[in-house]
Amino acid sequence: MILNRHKLKKRLIWLLPLIVLGLVLSSKAFWRFIYPFPYEEIVAAEAARNNVDPHLVAAIIKTESNFTSGAESKVGARGIMQIMPETGLWAANKMNLKGFAPDDLYKTETNIKIGCWYLNNLNREFKGNKILVVAAYNGGRGNVRAWLEKEQWTGEHATVDQIPFSETRTYVKKVLKNYSWYRYLYGDGKRPTE
Repeated sequence: MILNRHKLKKRLIWLLPLIVLGLVLSSKAFWRFIYPFPYEEIVAAEAARNNVDPHLVAAIIKTESNFTSGAESKVGARGIMQIMPETGLWAANKMNLKGFAPDDLYKTETNIKIGCWYLNNLNREFKGNKILVVAAYNGGRGNVRAWLEKEQWTGEHATVDQIPFSETRTYVKKVLKNYSWYRYLYGDGKRPTE
């Protein structure tokens, strides 16, 4: 059956937006708009200094504050990486950051510096297990250790649904999804799997 010009034109009118949409959705530029990476240089420098993956740092920042330096949570976590004042004071002391005050957590560079140091600290404790590190960043290292000791959770990616805290369970899943996108868009180029 041969299509007449009118029918062909009508089909093209419907098909063209779909083609354009497909091109937009396959464009890294579009996805970089959805997953921006402001402060990339600061993150890269602090991540390298602390031997942590900069794409994981970006994923945590995206999840925690969506790159908002002045963010503050209901429980008082501050800044771009949502660090609790007590954790900031403890980390600043361990890092020998002279003159640190909890309000310094609203300073992007200071917050990223402390956040990357803290991720490295968790990385050492959990022997580089990214899933455990992310869970501990949100749920607390003591809770993660307890879950492992009591065999409530294995600490494996496949068993994330067993994390006892629903907030931490959701958080880990979101960070891992964001991590896949940041690696794809700013790193290794492997398309994220969902």
